[in-house]
Amino acid sequence: MSDVPGWDWTSSTEDAAVRVDLQPDRPHSARMYDYYLGGKDNFPADREAAQQALAEFPHGRTTAGQNRAFMHRAIRYLAGEVGIRQFLDIGTGIPTSPNLHEVAQQIAPDARVVYADNDPIVLVHARALLTGTPTGRTAYLDADLRDVEAILASAELRETIDLTQPVAVSLVAILHFFPDADDPYGVVQRLLDALPSGSHVVISHVTGDYAPETWTRLIETYRGRGIPAQARSHGEIARLFEGLDLVEPGIQVAHRWRPDAAVPAGLTDAEVSVYGGVGRKK
Repeated sequence: MSDVPGWDWTSSTEDAAVRVDLQPDRPHSARMYDYYLGGKDNFPADREAAQQALAEFPHGRTTAGQNRAFMHRAIRYLAGEVGIRQFLDIGTGIPTSPNLHEVAQQIAPDARVVYADNDPIVLVHARALLTGTPTGRTAYLDADLRDVEAILASAELRETIDLTQPVAVSLVAILHFFPDADDPYGVVQRLLDALPSGSHVVISHVTGDYAPETWTRLIETYRGRGIPAQARSHGEIARLFEGLDLVEPGIQVAHRWRPDAAVPAGLTDAEVSVYGGVGRKK
């Protein structure tokens, strides 16, 4: 680690050192999410911003936890019931065990996983994502979801995933950081256009459907800290799945998508305020 505050030396490969500016004086969405989940990879600026957000929406930790639990159930479904063996997780975030590859490879040890993110804090932790089973494989790609073509052409992806075979793409809690000006619908479509029939996409996205005034204030809190954010309605999120076959039970508030015994009793939709769904390419 460097002795310059806010800088860290890391490597996404065995032989390439990368100097990363963590910008500890500015709140960061990945570190705020880590704070909501009870992690320790955050700075005072992140905690202060997260606490302000929690003052507006005290259920933020519930939202983060149920979002993550939805991802686990979706990946277990895809690896176990559908038989998917290739996963592309974009917008990875700070590693919090169990990570996607741990969930998938517990069911299918030969599963291959590529993580992609362009956040500097995630790059610092990339090595934690590059572990897996002896028969499976994991890789990390420093890339921006807006540059779909670069992701699909990358050596990390091409050496890990066979794009002629079905792939499950995870876009969990990332698209609400894409305002309409970034055309999230076009980004998803370009990504899916490159994948074969039988591929799936997992999407979760915050919504203001159940507490609109609260979420308007919360989104403004994020934007006021320099973090682009946009809550979307059920109908707007459904557009992200256009042309796909929705897996039952469709687009649901996260804790209602194929719930298991770990879902706490009595959760309300307003407390969770994040939709989740899985779509299959025809």
